[in-house]
Amino acid sequence: MQVFLRDELPAGRRFVADSVETMSRAHATWWQSTLNRRGWGAPHWPVAHGGCGWSPAQLRYFQNACAAAGAPLPSPFGPSMVGPVIYTFGSAAQQRYHLPRILDGSLLWCQGYSEPGAGSDLASLRTRAVRDGEDYVVDGQKIWTTQAHWADWIFCLVRTGHDGRPQDGISFLLIDMHSPGIEVRPIRSIDGLHHFNEIFFTAVRVPALNLVGAENRGWSYAKFLLENERMGSAAVGPLRAMLERLRNQALSTDEFAEPPLRDPHYRERLASLEERLLALDAMELQAFEVSDGPARMKFAAMLKLAASTLMQDVSELAIELAGPDALRSPGDETPEFAAAAMTSFLFGRAHTIYGGTTEVQKNILARLLEPVLS
Repeated sequence: MQVFLRDELPAGRRFVADSVETMSRAHATWWQSTLNRRGWGAPHWPVAHGGCGWSPAQLRYFQNACAAAGAPLPSPFGPSMVGPVIYTFGSAAQQRYHLPRILDGSLLWCQGYSEPGAGSDLASLRTRAVRDGEDYVVDGQKIWTTQAHWADWIFCLVRTGHDGRPQDGISFLLIDMHSPGIEVRPIRSIDGLHHFNEIFFTAVRVPALNLVGAENRGWSYAKFLLENERMGSAAVGPLRAMLERLRNQALSTDEFAEPPLRDPHYRERLASLEERLLALDAMELQAFEVSDGPARMKFAAMLKLAASTLMQDVSELAIELAGPDALRSPGDETPEFAAAAMTSFLFGRAHTIYGGTTEVQKNILARLLEPVLS
């Protein structure tokens, strides 16, 4: 593995997780196809579907090695999110078409969940899909859709029923982003970059064959996907790389007459962050060994909480180290570390929102732990 990473990631190809360099479609597709040629397009998938069937320990080692080597971050929406939904609940035709294209990176995906007024309360979504012969006709709007401006396909939660609980009328559709009636508008986030989008669906015809599983059962598939997303949210490898970069900056004699790490304040802050990373690493290792449904849900919520707050605290210490340089205007000659610190800090406000807010995770934990504590 180390030889592969050395050969495939020369200095000009490396990507630093907390740098000002932003991910692009070219980054994502190149690295995904490179991994797939080696047989590692989705090593966590079952062998029968093109994966490696690796153990949690093997997968963790691989992810950490990639992060340390400066590998681009693969787009998660195909390999980590919709791919497992398709091979678990999708039809044979859906598996034959989509899984190879997810593995080789030739088709990229985005996630159509959040809507105006339906984020944390996702069950209140209003984008509707009405059956019309061999098609569904989709009308509505999605928002905060990461990488929609790259995506070829979107996996989308749509309302197909109105009886019973709101969750009972939701279906899971696979929609070609090039379909007539789809409009993508960019949303620039506070860091000035283009991560997010809003999507408008106007009488978009989607073949009924693109329905995953059964109609009105989409909520179950969405929960399965979100659990996988949160289980993968720890990002221990990138966090370790970010902390190493922070430590090197705090030891620098080039930018500081007195390296900040000689100050007990910075030493204690950095040591605390590193201790939390070790705890997160241990929690993730334990979580991967759990197969029980409620226990996995509990670990997923804990990992999401711990990782998102740690990411924010790392970026806050980076801002302190960068000092006034972090406040320079984009056109100024801003030192690279300071510019990266500000970008990471600003976008980092989203860590405790996307994938399920901090409040949602706490509610999940309260519900799961109530029988234990009562």
